[in-house]
Amino acid sequence: MARTTPHDPPPGDARPLYGRIAALLLDELRAGTIPPGERLPGERHLAAHYGVSRETVRQALEVLRRSGAVATDRRGSHATLPGRPVEAADSLTFPVGARPVDPYAVDRATVTWEAPPPEHARALGLAPHRPTLVHRYRSVTPDGRSLRTAVTSFSAVALAEVAELARYRDRADGATPAQLRRAYDWMRKAGLSLHHQDAITQVGDASSVRVTRRVHDQYARPLEITDLVVDAERDALVYEFTLPAAG
Repeated sequence: MARTTPHDPPPGDARPLYGRIAALLLDELRAGTIPPGERLPGERHLAAHYGVSRETVRQALEVLRRSGAVATDRRGSHATLPGRPVEAADSLTFPVGARPVDPYAVDRATVTWEAPPPEHARALGLAPHRPTLVHRYRSVTPDGRSLRTAVTSFSAVALAEVAELARYRDRADGATPAQLRRAYDWMRKAGLSLHHQDAITQVGDASSVRVTRRVHDQYARPLEITDLVVDAERDALVYEFTLPAAG
């Protein structure tokens, strides 16, 4: 953020000082200087940045909250402009990539409460043999040929921060269908930004590829790890950009 001094308004600008601060902040939100979902600097930092009092900053933030450009939760104020609402039909489906190109594919997803694969436990910082929520996804063609399989393990942080995920512990019997399609939306609504890192490797022969996806939040805490295996001869993997935390 480049330092701005709003004390000398342009000729004809009769707005109060907090109104000019709100306008400057709004310009930075629209320019992407503060990306949607990212936490705004604290009041003390903003006051020093603009050379105004913290009370002026509070009034400016209230203006932006009323306009919907900023939202505040227990972690502080977050930019919401111009982020998409989490209820939008085109928001990310969990797990990303679990969307086959075959319109007749049959999907099945379940969850269990068990010790995750050792490599998942290491990535999530879990002690050996410590159980967690494990999600399994499979997509098959009508004739039974596997298109995609995915195994996801969630971290203790994800289960502690995201109430909707934690509720699945009591239903994690490996048989009940798991409706976690909005898991990424739930994480965003909990104030978490989602940062994905994908590693792609060949499995066996050229007919299959494995995508290992690691997701962490804005504090570098691991949230989940997914191993997604795709039949490269029958399917195509389409990447989607992730969304920041919701306001």
